[in-house]
Amino acid sequence: MIQVSGLKKNQKQDQVWWCMHVIPVTLEMEVGRSQSQAGLGRASMRPYLKKKLAARGLRMAQCLSSNPVPQKKKKRKEGRKEDLQRWGISYSVLALCPYRCLQQQPEDSLPTASVILCFHDEAWSTLLRTVHSILDTAPRALLKELILVDDFSQQGQLKSALSEYVARLEGVKLLRNSNRLGAIRARMLGAARATGDVLVFMDAHCECHPGWLEPLLSRIAGDRSRVVSPVIDVIDWKTSQYHPAKEPQHGVLDWKLEFHWEPLPEREKKVRQSSISPIRSPVAPGEVVAMDRHYFQNTGAYDPLMSLQGGENLELSFKAWLCGGSIEILPCSRVGHLYPRQDTRAPLDQEATLQNKVRIAETWLGSFKETFYRHSPEAFALRKAVKPDCTERLQLQRRLGCRTFHWFLANIYPELYPSEQRPRFSGKLHNTGLGFCADCQVEGDSLGCPVRLAPCRDSREQQHLELTSRKEIHFGSSQHLCFDVQREQVILQNCTEQGPAIHQQLWDFQDNGVIVHILSGKCLEAVVQQDSKDLYLCPCDGKASQLWRFDQVHTVDER
Repeated sequence: MIQVSGLKKNQKQDQVWWCMHVIPVTLEMEVGRSQSQAGLGRASMRPYLKKKLAARGLRMAQCLSSNPVPQKKKKRKEGRKEDLQRWGISYSVLALCPYRCLQQQPEDSLPTASVILCFHDEAWSTLLRTVHSILDTAPRALLKELILVDDFSQQGQLKSALSEYVARLEGVKLLRNSNRLGAIRARMLGAARATGDVLVFMDAHCECHPGWLEPLLSRIAGDRSRVVSPVIDVIDWKTSQYHPAKEPQHGVLDWKLEFHWEPLPEREKKVRQSSISPIRSPVAPGEVVAMDRHYFQNTGAYDPLMSLQGGENLELSFKAWLCGGSIEILPCSRVGHLYPRQDTRAPLDQEATLQNKVRIAETWLGSFKETFYRHSPEAFALRKAVKPDCTERLQLQRRLGCRTFHWFLANIYPELYPSEQRPRFSGKLHNTGLGFCADCQVEGDSLGCPVRLAPCRDSREQQHLELTSRKEIHFGSSQHLCFDVQREQVILQNCTEQGPAIHQQLWDFQDNGVIVHILSGKCLEAVVQQDSKDLYLCPCDGKASQLWRFDQVHTVDER
């Protein structure tokens, strides 16, 4: 049990908690952490700490004489070192924030936040440490409420004792599930009860630090379709050792639909103006993520048919990018997250995660789902046994006017592009002789549409083409339609994966600018007719109407 000297028995538990946090900060100051290392001088921190302690009826000396961590007998010097390792979290993270973040002034009127914390049999100390780190770092005017969702915990301490404890905390609500819903549906329950402008979903084993909330709210206030996260630092579950995230990094995925952190590619580094500029991220981390409440609900929230936990951050990220939003990591916001040394999920949770990945593949990946199944045989076997009903989510895509996953690969995370489908050439296909571009002028369903020439326009999606490494010419942002031939005229048909028909869709773009239809050996030519300019196969003769160029050329390893 933690003992704090000079406290009466009836003094509040949060006083004990503050001693647990202030001790290591004070110790770090005593061992002489320099201003250049800390980012803030000791002289500026000590009045801040004294003020915070006084508000809780504590003095610095009381905390200095406390013993926050029960220890075996060891030398005083070794004990102090362990204290710093275990509990010196808050001050270290504060030091990691770039100094320029402190100079940034938030907008005059920021939206309010509802922080939603879901847990199932979470350790008492870890849960309360997270709760108090939120309450003590989020400005009172901005934190509308902290909602705790107990997902059917069985630990006795999390029942009546937790209810009594939370009842004494201002602005904290406790919701209890009568059966296990899982983290995804528990978050949705909390979101349904939230009243703040912004929802912040957070795991129940985090350390929040001064200034973490304001950058998230400010960024969302600038664009309500942004989904934002702090930089996530790693805290070891057993030792509490703090591992700062290596910057700059963004969240990505692989073809097993596993989340990873990855250093920023050069193309992303070039667009950032400074070290504190937002980081564009293909995938949001699941540990802490914030978004406008109405945006979350209006875009379908989390998939209600996903089970327990796992994959919800991927589904949220695909939906954001493909349906008009964006994902960002904000360097001026940092939160520590406790990670176990290995995956401790129960087999039931692991199976639920696999089921969720199958739903994501069937809903969002389009034709690229086959690439996922090739990398995850267990997911392929599961899909064959029980194919999920994704009708509602597919209808949501159509209602929101979402792009295809091909667009995500081409524009957001091209490094993931399957090597066999990477484009060799892309962009508008210009005809040298006539100065027009290949186009399909039928709005809506383009299946069977004859390919014609039209004035070149950068904003026209129907003029975006890709010649892949497989020698297919893909139309628009879809991977489903390819250049095909019907009675010598070029039309759009569904791309063929195998069989004799595939040879109808293969083209060779030669160095001299002609495009040869491999099956017939004829060349693609722009033919001017009375009221249209159509594309036909004609004998190759090198005339200007048979010469073409794409906007972009890609090397094999470029993407």
